[in-house]
Amino acid sequence: MTILNLLHSNLRLKFAGREIQHSMSAISQIFSADGAAKISQSAPPINSVAAPVAPWWHMAVILLVFAADSIASYYQHGLPNAHIPGLNARLSSYVTVVVEEWLLVLFIWLWLKRSGQTMASLTSGRWRSARAFFRDVGLALGFLVVGIPLTSGLAWLIGVRSGPTDILPRTALEAVVWALCAVTAGFCEELIFRGYLMGQFTTRTKSRVLGIGLQGLVFGLAHGYQGRQMLVIFIYGCMFGAFVTWRKSLLPAMIAHGVQDTVGGLANFFLAR
Repeated sequence: MTILNLLHSNLRLKFAGREIQHSMSAISQIFSADGAAKISQSAPPINSVAAPVAPWWHMAVILLVFAADSIASYYQHGLPNAHIPGLNARLSSYVTVVVEEWLLVLFIWLWLKRSGQTMASLTSGRWRSARAFFRDVGLALGFLVVGIPLTSGLAWLIGVRSGPTDILPRTALEAVVWALCAVTAGFCEELIFRGYLMGQFTTRTKSRVLGIGLQGLVFGLAHGYQGRQMLVIFIYGCMFGAFVTWRKSLLPAMIAHGVQDTVGGLANFFLAR
């Protein structure tokens, strides 16, 4: 009996040792090589199939705003424009977009706060180190290197040789406000389309593929002033959705969106001088 007891104790020690090794291995995988978590562990994976972040009526309000904007921009042949007194058409349209998109973000934030959720549930964390930040910058630039030629080729195939140029800045003041508008689009549109709407569609359809496709469809339809190029924007929106789902974070998509819009407008401004 003594020998059996000793063997039994020895086996239990070995089993405990294996459990400790497995636990240490799991802990080491949570943290990066630089010793810091790259993405906040308090935020759930983006677009995880869970409870919707808002009810139907909340999502319907946002969809109706984009529908109205798209129709208005189609007839105005440019960005949505509230025709603010004292500003020319381009400046007025830039300010209109900036104010409207931040109001939509505020609308989403108020609901999140009321329901006990945070913006981190949409963005999926923040940068914990300089290395994590520069990694996302690299991913964003890599996405643009692939995405811009691909969408340009698709536009050429459907007969679109250039987008609307009247919306681009022509004066120094317009260039500054354009940059503010572009940065706003990078943050707000990614939060609204790839964070909020993609999460809503994914949860309600129980399908990440449908979530990506439906938010891409809304993204394309929201650009009424682009005409036939809405098809290309739909595909680009799906690419952004797949990118966000793969990365499990909005942050690199926000960088890519903001950089493309900012550089595109400012490059045209400087080259036209």
